[in-house]
Amino acid sequence: MIKTVDLAKVYQTDEVETTALNQVNIEIKEGEFVSVMGPSGCGKSTLLNVLGMIDNPSGGEYFFNGEEVGHLSERKRSNIRKHNLGFVFQSFNLIDELTVFENIELPMLYTKVPASDRKKRVEELLEGMNIMHRRNHFPQQLSGGQQQRVAVARAIVNRPKVILADEPTGNLDSANGDEVMKLLTELNASGTTILMVTHSQYCAEFGNRIIRMLDGQVVTENVVKQYL
Repeated sequence: MIKTVDLAKVYQTDEVETTALNQVNIEIKEGEFVSVMGPSGCGKSTLLNVLGMIDNPSGGEYFFNGEEVGHLSERKRSNIRKHNLGFVFQSFNLIDELTVFENIELPMLYTKVPASDRKKRVEELLEGMNIMHRRNHFPQQLSGGQQQRVAVARAIVNRPKVILADEPTGNLDSANGDEVMKLLTELNASGTTILMVTHSQYCAEFGNRIIRMLDGQVVTENVVKQYL
C-alpha cells in the first residue's frame, strides 16, 4: 500500500541546508500497524507529512496503492488524501468554534457526503466512542481524552484506508492513552492500515512492526508480532 524508494526531504534557507530524510526505504502492507520511533528531530514527523501528502519529497519516489504520488500537484495530492487518509495529531487539532458533532462531520463536507449519511455516520461514531452526551459541546469543554476520541472519530469518519497518527497519546495520561491505543488497535483489526509516530515503547508495541529512525534514516526494523 505504501512504498518509498530512496525518499529524501531537504529544507533550504539562504544560509542553511537541512536534510530531514535521507534515502528512506520502507514498505507498509495493507492492514499493517507500523510504529515509527526515534529521538526528536530524527525525521519521524517529516516522514509522516510526506506519506500523508501534506509535503512533497525532495528526491526519491513515493508509491501509494501502486501509484507514484510524491511529485503530484497539490490538487491531485489533496484529492487522494481526502479519500484515503485520516490524521490523528498529538495536539488534537480540533476547531474550537465547532461543536463535537460539527468537528467530526467536517471531513465529509469536503467529500460531499449527503447530509442524512453524515448525520448517521457521526452518530454511530459518537455512540461507539461513548461521547454522544458531548455532541453539542465545544472542544474546550472536553477533557484531553475526550478531545482525542473526537479527533479519532473525525479521522475515521470518511472510512480511510490509512490512519497516520503523530504522537496520538503524547498529551494524555496513561488511562486516556490506553483508551486511544485500544481505539487504534480496534480500527486496525477491522482492516485499517495504521502508521503511528511515537516516543513510547509501550505504545509502539501495539503495532506489529517498529521502524526506528536516526538522523533522517531508517536504522532498524523489528517485528513485534506477526502480521496476518
